[in-house]
Amino acid sequence: MSVDENTFGIVRGRRAARGLPISSTGARSLRQARAAGATLGTGYLGVGAAVVAALQAVYGLTFFLSHLSAYPDVTPALVSWLLYVATFIGTAVLVTVRGERLTTGVFAVIGVVLAVVVALDFVAIWPLHDVGAYATSSVSVGFGLLPIVTLRPVREVVTATALLFVALVVMVAASTPVTSDSGPQQIAVVALAVLPSAIATFAVHRFRRMVQVELDRVLVQSNVSQPRFAVGMLASDELARLDLAAEKLLDGVANGDVPLPLSPKVASQAASLATELRLHLIEGRRETWLHHAVTESEYLGRSVSLVDPSSLAGLLAPPQRDGLLQGVWLLLGDSKSRAPGTTIQLTLGPVTAASQSFAGRSVCVPVVVSTTGIRRNRVTPATWNALERAGEYTVSTHESSVKISVACIVDNPAET
Repeated sequence: MSVDENTFGIVRGRRAARGLPISSTGARSLRQARAAGATLGTGYLGVGAAVVAALQAVYGLTFFLSHLSAYPDVTPALVSWLLYVATFIGTAVLVTVRGERLTTGVFAVIGVVLAVVVALDFVAIWPLHDVGAYATSSVSVGFGLLPIVTLRPVREVVTATALLFVALVVMVAASTPVTSDSGPQQIAVVALAVLPSAIATFAVHRFRRMVQVELDRVLVQSNVSQPRFAVGMLASDELARLDLAAEKLLDGVANGDVPLPLSPKVASQAASLATELRLHLIEGRRETWLHHAVTESEYLGRSVSLVDPSSLAGLLAPPQRDGLLQGVWLLLGDSKSRAPGTTIQLTLGPVTAASQSFAGRSVCVPVVVSTTGIRRNRVTPATWNALERAGEYTVSTHESSVKISVACIVDNPAET
């Protein structure tokens, strides 16, 4: 949907990738989690990676200086090290000054300089015919990519690492006689140059994914404390916009900026504003916390469906809500490890009378958790502990998937 403005200049229509308004808290948080820069704790990983790269550079430079006499022409290798050190220090200073951000243009320049570093190192060691024994600055380039892992998208770092790997393999094949004695050393040097950044890329990618999931869970968890009927983040943000628009209209009428009677255009705009407000108010009387928890979650929204025609989820007490929501999260598990096509359907109702000891002051809200692609032996003990907080449950198996029925005892709304 293209960006436009509503009746009174309030920007609307723009949505984040998950459907949240661009300016909403949820959308801002998710944009930060997905940002290519070092955010949400990855900056600390970047500092550690920079320290490791610096230590390796000191070791590599020391090794180079101790073998100067072996080089037929030391100039290319010396220039290579000077370029690498200057690039490393310059990048560190730039990131520190600009706040842990590395633009695409700067990264491209860094990539070109590092390519020159590798090329010069290869030129210097070519006459020696032993990459594994004499490669220094080209190996350090692999470690130099470590801090960039936290600053640039994964695909860019993977591409740079792959190019370095190909360059080293081609150089070994073209210049070094590979024998049973020299082969292990060549493999070790190639692995030393490539594996650190490859492992770091995987670790940072998993860390970012974990943070995104936990952030999504925190945002969804805020719905647990809502009243029986409420509006979610999306509607709350939209209501704030409509409220501001209404205030501008009323303020214009009070100040005389908007003459009475209203012109047909302004009257039509005011009617549209009132209609939108009424629609949001009506929706707020039908949608429960569980509806918002499912629809506003990127993680749950893809795999969980809700059947609650009587809005019974709103009757659950906060501890029951928390237990049910946590149980659903744990049932889904990690998106990387669960089977394709895994789904959960939550069905609430119909209400049944509670035992006579409650004297009609409580009712039982049955919750049926029907799953697809989740086997009983894959359910963790923490899932059962969470569902136990919602109420007594029974477990059965349907078409090789687990099915859970939870009896939630809640206060009778007719008695309150």
